[in-house]
Amino acid sequence: MLLMLKLLAISLLFTSFTFADTSDTIEDFLSSKFSKNPQLKSVDVDVESSKPLEDLKGWNAYIVNIKAELKGKTKQVIEQKMVWFSNGSVITKDLTDMHSGDSFTDIVKPDFKSKYYTKEHLIYGNANARHKIAIFSDPLCPFCKAFVPGALQEMKKEPKKYAVYYYHLPLQRIHPASVPLVRIAQAAQNQGVKDVVLKMYAIKLNPHEKNINVILSAFNKAVGAHVTLKDMQDKKITQQIAFDNKVANDLMVAGTPTVYLDGKMDRTKNKYKKAH
Repeated sequence: MLLMLKLLAISLLFTSFTFADTSDTIEDFLSSKFSKNPQLKSVDVDVESSKPLEDLKGWNAYIVNIKAELKGKTKQVIEQKMVWFSNGSVITKDLTDMHSGDSFTDIVKPDFKSKYYTKEHLIYGNANARHKIAIFSDPLCPFCKAFVPGALQEMKKEPKKYAVYYYHLPLQRIHPASVPLVRIAQAAQNQGVKDVVLKMYAIKLNPHEKNINVILSAFNKAVGAHVTLKDMQDKKITQQIAFDNKVANDLMVAGTPTVYLDGKMDRTKNKYKKAH
């Protein structure tokens, strides 16, 4: 179904419309276009937020939530978050900077919601620290290994300056072993083991390892924990990992590491160093 919406999105590239450029207009226009899809029974379009594009005068980005029900004997509803761009007379699914080659879709992301700063995710610093850092990471991602440990070491030294929130985002297709690994890590965190997140980046493990016992042994050795197979199967852990996935989906986070500083995505990942 996502493919269906994406294919329809392609057909709307650089479509002209004559209405004023408002959120209501965007909703009406997209609802009208999506409703023409013969495989959809109903569709609801909601503009979550809009942002002006600093480098493109007159253009705005719209973060849009799509909820559609498929036609069929059984009820099937899908939800998808998308980014659209408009200058008031043209609407398009993507814009690319011809100088840098960067897609504006990769730049425009929803802001981090305050309700996602939970005490369960706070791994370092005080909740009332001057700056809030949110990190989405996969412990077996080489880019994460190169960034996260060093950044955490720096941030944990200044608890009044940084409140660090960590969210598990295992990239199953690339590092399948990270899926059980983050469950083990969550179990250790729930047991009160200290510095779980920081220590697990030292794990030496094949990202395609399938043997759970091997993964458990590697984790316990690196972290100094005693997590068992039964511990990692706790239903509470399933709910906690599902929450992290929900947050990532809501923010359209697809890669790791992804870093937010005070609610805004930091593509450089290093703005925290200049924060006062």
